[in-house]
Amino acid sequence: MARILIADDDELVAELASEVLIDAGHACGWVTSAEAAWKCIGHKRPDILLLDQTMPGESGLTLLRRLRQSERFYDLPVIMFTAMNGAADEAQAIYAGAQDFIRKPFDASMLARRVARIVKLRGNRPRHVDLKTALAIDSGMVPQPRIAMPRRMV
Repeated sequence: MARILIADDDELVAELASEVLIDAGHACGWVTSAEAAWKCIGHKRPDILLLDQTMPGESGLTLLRRLRQSERFYDLPVIMFTAMNGAADEAQAIYAGAQDFIRKPFDASMLARRVARIVKLRGNRPRHVDLKTALAIDSGMVPQPRIAMPRRMV
């Protein structure tokens, strides 16, 4: 089960996607703006964000770029939603850092499969890696704990 946040200005699409993903066993919530999505993400980080590419106010693409530049959310998986049909829109979303791209109207089983694929891919990865600490340990600046091996008497 994954916690999924859907950000789409079309409430009908957001509700439908939420129902599909709840039926697939995930916990879902939705908001209708990029600003509301940013606040929700800051309050409780979801496992996946489904993000509409074009919304009034801040666009989904702008929010995606802000997430990728963020120290806390740079690795948050994002699936971009859009009603646009151009290949340039898909390329723009993937280039900005989206893991996947879904065109509206979407097929319910396809949405569930795409989310399941990302959940599976992310399952073995840590949610957030403190790169500064990892680099300090690798360089020897921070001593690593030594594991004492039990001695065996013969």
